[in-house]
Amino acid sequence: MIQTSLLIIVAAFLTAILSGVFGMAGGLVFMGVLAWLLPAGVALALHGVIQFASNLWRATLHRRHIVWPVLLWFGLGAAVSVGVFSLLVFAPTRFAVFLGLGLLPILVWIPERWLRLDAANRGHAVGGGFVSTGLSLVSGVSGPVTDLLFVNSSLTRHQVVATKAVMQAIGHASKIIVYGGVLLGSAARAAIPLSATAIAILASMAGIMVGGVILDRISEAHFRASRRWIVTIVGLTFLVQAARLAAA
Repeated sequence: MIQTSLLIIVAAFLTAILSGVFGMAGGLVFMGVLAWLLPAGVALALHGVIQFASNLWRATLHRRHIVWPVLLWFGLGAAVSVGVFSLLVFAPTRFAVFLGLGLLPILVWIPERWLRLDAANRGHAVGGGFVSTGLSLVSGVSGPVTDLLFVNSSLTRHQVVATKAVMQAIGHASKIIVYGGVLLGSAARAAIPLSATAIAILASMAGIMVGGVILDRISEAHFRASRRWIVTIVGLTFLVQAARLAAA
């Protein structure tokens, strides 16, 4: 238990730095670490709690850059998704989580002319909230989906990171609503104590602050160019893991 807790705390810190810089990829990596260490249901619930706090903290640090009108319509779509998903019977598995983590990055390579989405468009924001929240409930993350909303937007890198932080917090809150009860069970208590979860939350907040400092020092061009390749490499790693599970 101690080794698992330490790994989760370190992963929470390092992946939060990644999210703090690029507004993505950190959640993907962290979800993969949790799915590797814990049962799928516990991993989804714990990821929701820690990442909710992390993204809320990131949004707080960059609060002056948040584009609130976008979030109103995104939140509406997310609420509908949670309502629909609550009516379904779904038991998450490690294979489904890794498969989802591996396939989602493909979205960042969709040609812009195929999906000309703009977060400022109300319909696009509502649809994005619905789809991304649903994917978050299945695989744990939805970053590449929300990224599509900003492909054709005129927002700066700080506005993208800040606004997306709130979007991600909404998705993680949905996991807490749907899977939160799992954390009260014996499986979760045996996997990681409450104190370690609290430390992991603090570690993720510290990582976000470090990432924010780095974000201020990189160029807009480097910010946009690096994000696609980082998330793709991470996705390929998870696809390999999903294939290994399928072959086992």
